[in-house]
Amino acid sequence: MSTPSSSPDTKAEAEPLSTQRILRAFTGSLIAGTIAILFAKMLSAIATSFANKPVTSDNITVINLSAAVRTLVLGIVALGTGVFGMAAVGLLLLGAKMAWQRLQGADTLDEASNAQD
Repeated sequence: MSTPSSSPDTKAEAEPLSTQRILRAFTGSLIAGTIAILFAKMLSAIATSFANKPVTSDNITVINLSAAVRTLVLGIVALGTGVFGMAAVGLLLLGAKMAWQRLQGADTLDEASNAQD
């Protein structure tokens, strides 16, 4: 069994307020926000498509089943939109918090939390 070699990135990752971690939080926020926007556009397109193509059938079971499937599809896409949107906001706030703490001079998260107490 081999042991992982220590690389220059290992030291930067060990520091909680390193520039690499702050940029990673902002990059993750950008990616999650982009996915959320794409999901929102897809949600709008699906809802418009469903509204423009109503189910025409005399069978009540077909109408109920199509309504259930349409609700599930819209619900799943809306859930994805919300999850990625909240992840984007959370990562953005995390990056901002880490950047603020770094600007205040705290080298680690422990120092920053002790200063607040």
